[in-house]
Amino acid sequence: MKRFTTVLLVFTSFISMAQMRVIRNDQGILIMEGEDSVLQYQAKPKSLNGAYTRANYIHPLYSLDGSVLTEDFPPDHPHQRGIFWAWHQLYLSGKRIGDGWETKDINWKVDTLFTFESASQDTPVGIYPTVYWQSDLVKNQAGENINLIEEQTQILVYPKQDDYRLIQITIQLLALHDDMMLGGAENEKGYGGFSVRMRLPEGTKFSGSKGTVIPDNLPVHAGNWIDISGQLELENELSGITILQHPDNPGFPGPWILREKKSMQNAVFPYPGKKLIPFPTDSPITLKYRLIIHRGRVSDLDLEALNNR
Repeated sequence: MKRFTTVLLVFTSFISMAQMRVIRNDQGILIMEGEDSVLQYQAKPKSLNGAYTRANYIHPLYSLDGSVLTEDFPPDHPHQRGIFWAWHQLYLSGKRIGDGWETKDINWKVDTLFTFESASQDTPVGIYPTVYWQSDLVKNQAGENINLIEEQTQILVYPKQDDYRLIQITIQLLALHDDMMLGGAENEKGYGGFSVRMRLPEGTKFSGSKGTVIPDNLPVHAGNWIDISGQLELENELSGITILQHPDNPGFPGPWILREKKSMQNAVFPYPGKKLIPFPTDSPITLKYRLIIHRGRVSDLDLEALNNR
C-alpha cells in the first residue's frame, strides 16, 4: 500500500524575542511571537466531562491584540471546536463507522508531531502532525482500534504584519483500506470539511469576493473567500477573520455554510455533502486553506497577493 510523506525542513537558530517561537506543552504545540500567544494546536485528546472527545484542531486562536477569537465546547454545539476539519459520514465496506463532526465513534491519534522554527523574522514557523483516524467500531483480533485514515497536515504561521497575520493550513487524507467513503451532513445543508468556530459579536458582517454576503440556512455560493468582521478585539475596533479556499482544492470554489450566531463557518467539501465520495488509497485528498487575522476592513487587504504568497 502506497504511503505519502512530507519533506520536513527543520531550521535551527537563535530566536530573538520578536521572532516566532514553537513551544511544546502537555496539550500539543503553542505558537508565540515574542511574548504574544498566536495559537495552540491541540494534539492531546480533550473532552467535556468525558464526552465530545476530540484532538487535532486549533484552539485558542488569538487576534493581533491577544483576544481569543475561537470557541471550544460551546454550549449550543459542544462538538464544535476552534479551527477544525471533520465530516459526518465515514464508511468502510458499506458500513458506517463513525461521525467525526459529532465526535461519535471516532478518535484522532496524533502519532508524530514535527515542527520547525523560523530562520529569520520574515519566515513562518510550522507544525506537521501525522494523525491516524480510528473508529471504536473497527478493531483487530486483539480488540484494538486500527488505523483507518492517515492524515498529514501542515500548519504554517507567518509573522504579524502591521494589520494582519497569515496562517496556511494544508490537509492530506489517505485511506489505509479499500472501499472507504467520505461525506458531509446527510441533509440539504450538506456541511463538512474545514470549519472555523469563532466568537460572533453583535453586528458581525460577512463579505466575499462578490460583495456583501447574507448567511443562509443552506450553502451560499459566494466565491473563493469569506470575511467575517466585527468588534472582535479588546479595543472594540473593527477586525476580522478571512477564510480563503485554494484554487487547487477539488470542486473549487466550494460553497459556504455561514452562521451569524451560535455556530461555525464552513468551507463545504465535498459538495453536495450528503453524497459520499470514494476515499483514495493511492494518492491523498489534498485541501488547502488560508486564514487572515486582520484589523480594519478586509477591503484594505490585497487578498489576491496574500493567497499567492
